[in-house]
Amino acid sequence: YGSDQWVLGNVISEDCLTINVGGSRDPRYNLSYIVSEAAEAGKPFIGVSFNYRLQAFGFLWGTAVKEAGVTNLGFRDQRLALHWVQENIAAFGGDATKVTIWGESAGARGVSYQLIAYGGRDDGLFRGAVMQSGSPVKYIPGAYTNASEWDVYYNNITAAANCSAAADTLACLRLVPVETLSAILNSSVASSASWGPAVDGDYIEDTGPALLSEGKFVRVPILLGTNNDEGTAFGKTGIDTTEEFFEYLVRAKGYDQAKANLLLELYPDIPEIGIPGTLHGRPGNDTSYGAMYKRVSAYAGDSTMHAPRRFMSEIWAANGLPSYSYRFNVLSAGISQYTGSTHFQEVAFVFYNLDGNGYNNSVATDPFLNKPDSYKQLARVMTRMWASFIVDQTPNNNGVTDVEWPQYSLDDPQNIVCDANVTDLAYIESDLFRAEAIAYMINNGV
Repeated sequence: YGSDQWVLGNVISEDCLTINVGGSRDPRYNLSYIVSEAAEAGKPFIGVSFNYRLQAFGFLWGTAVKEAGVTNLGFRDQRLALHWVQENIAAFGGDATKVTIWGESAGARGVSYQLIAYGGRDDGLFRGAVMQSGSPVKYIPGAYTNASEWDVYYNNITAAANCSAAADTLACLRLVPVETLSAILNSSVASSASWGPAVDGDYIEDTGPALLSEGKFVRVPILLGTNNDEGTAFGKTGIDTTEEFFEYLVRAKGYDQAKANLLLELYPDIPEIGIPGTLHGRPGNDTSYGAMYKRVSAYAGDSTMHAPRRFMSEIWAANGLPSYSYRFNVLSAGISQYTGSTHFQEVAFVFYNLDGNGYNNSVATDPFLNKPDSYKQLARVMTRMWASFIVDQTPNNNGVTDVEWPQYSLDDPQNIVCDANVTDLAYIESDLFRAEAIAYMINNGV
């Protein structure tokens, strides 16, 4: 469901709760490549992927939804799929006691919400977790914690579906043909709504930061990380002055003036320390990125990705649990210097998709196209690290690099940096970039 599938011409169906053992319909997520490489490395595992309900079908919110107990359905779909694995994976030769859950972006967020579901209740569904560019910690104002605040969106949807007068508006919505409902959900009627986790007091008992801080999460080893230039995918373009940046923080992000002014100090107008790292100086005047592009992108990447990743790493370390943190810094084929090592770019590397299957279309380019062989070598290193973590709960039994990936610690926090332009393809760094700004975000929930 959604724009990716429409553009690629994939099948769209409300009958979407399917499970794939060993593959995926979307060739970009074909698990056979990493499974084959893992087996060759002596780290065999079975790859299972599954679909879950998206947009309003999976994350409708509001008073009526909460009272009916049908909140966070997309996450509940995921939970049921994990129960299916427990009940059935032995029939495929798998071991139900050795499950690792793994996701990227919204998938990583889904994984993270399995860690804190039902107040961190451990139902024995998994023993490890991998999260690429996603977490239950989102340092932006306006998290959905009050169902009544969402009712304006719910009421707009029910009105467009001619369900406002129904005694049971949810029951009425269920009778609307899916094509009609989908058209409503993708029209201006719902354009101001967003679809995501809701604090319902059941599946999600409190906000992600609160649950993690209170120790309400499943205690398993984790591997997590972000891409260097995540913010180019999430920041606003076209901001030319400090005053415009201030207005964006106050009006669009909801900060009070004091916090907005402090963020301006923490993210100064110094292009050399902004992102993307591939863009030197300011964008050209002939572009629409804006003079403050690197400054705004640094803030956006930290608030959506880097601060949450660092926060989770610190929580795991504080509780004496293994966590392995990475930073991916590669400019893939087809990606401009203005975008850099942005969101999603590591996926082909960890899936060992060396032929770029699924990428040669109107929306993507083979990440390895006309790139040096070091790109494919890095893919092998990353694939084997991930396989080692899945099988042995450490990425260091990979057999292809002497670079030891350290567990994250509070005394000496470190990341492994995956970089196709360095001799060893990976190196260790102190996790201290933009330390003051990110610490402020973590400590103040912004």
